[in-house]
Amino acid sequence: MEIDILGIDLAKRVFQLHGADRRGHALHRSKVMRDDFVEAVRSLRPRVVAMEACSSAHHWGRCFRDMGIEVRLISPQYVTPFVKTNKNDSNDAQAIAEAASRPTMNFVAVKSVEQQDMQAVHRVRELLVHQRTALINQARGLLGERGVAMAKSPEAFKRAVPRILSACEGEVTSICQAMVLEIMQQIQAIEGHIERAETWLKSFMKRSPLCKKIAVVDGVGTITATAMVASVGNAKEFRNGRHLSAWIGLVPRQYSSGGKSQLKGISKRGDTYLRTLLIHGARTVLRYVAGKTDAQSRWLQDLIARRGYNRAAVALANKNARVIQVLLSSDTTYRSSATAR
Repeated sequence: MEIDILGIDLAKRVFQLHGADRRGHALHRSKVMRDDFVEAVRSLRPRVVAMEACSSAHHWGRCFRDMGIEVRLISPQYVTPFVKTNKNDSNDAQAIAEAASRPTMNFVAVKSVEQQDMQAVHRVRELLVHQRTALINQARGLLGERGVAMAKSPEAFKRAVPRILSACEGEVTSICQAMVLEIMQQIQAIEGHIERAETWLKSFMKRSPLCKKIAVVDGVGTITATAMVASVGNAKEFRNGRHLSAWIGLVPRQYSSGGKSQLKGISKRGDTYLRTLLIHGARTVLRYVAGKTDAQSRWLQDLIARRGYNRAAVALANKNARVIQVLLSSDTTYRSSATAR
């Protein structure tokens, strides 16, 4: 029995295996417990192991790759159409094996431990930023009910609170002031954690040649560079820059029928966090584009005049995503349009 591809439905304790030959005929079906999982796969000696790209898939992918087995990770949304009849573990494992055998299937690269470390720091930092925003909004709401208007940004908020609390009397009682000060202390503690997370990201940046390589792109800083490398690695899983841009959701959504093609707004598929970082970085570039005479600045100035500020920001984010794919997947170095001859 020679298993060409082994589809695995991952779980916490019980794993479903489905082995098939090159023609797709089922050769093996079994359930194994977590303690016996690795040894069961080793004994079957498959040429390819296929799994859905879930939380633990990268860990198991590294384990099987160390055994010399080819690993294919598939986005769960691409597996669903291959599930026959009822959904259960056995049918899911079979669907994974069938989906992975398709020649046109797109696969997810197995992340390294360092990539997962970077991604973990980004997720923690994002959570802390959301918590800070929630606390600021809570304080603004409490003071807004007492007739006090507050700025939205964290910097303006921190500057305004001491002045407002010292000047306000009447409805802003001592209890209300105490609650706002309590929130301020929590915000300061969270900002300390955010600074620590950003220090870790800067450390990753210094150690990673790929991060340094793409950080020179206009609109790409430490946070965006480390997030991109953590998510896509060397980007060789993507055929070209447009493929990466489409994966992030920065290309137009298409609706075509009867030979008529219609393009709408961006698809917003894929990684929302990366898309947000790229667009925010593009907005930063647009703030300083006025009066510049290099090729990119002239292109952006014309785009803003014709299509508006927001579309120009998305267009630059799209362009940066394409440039990043080329830089990560090849030996090409970036030359800014401001310095190119």
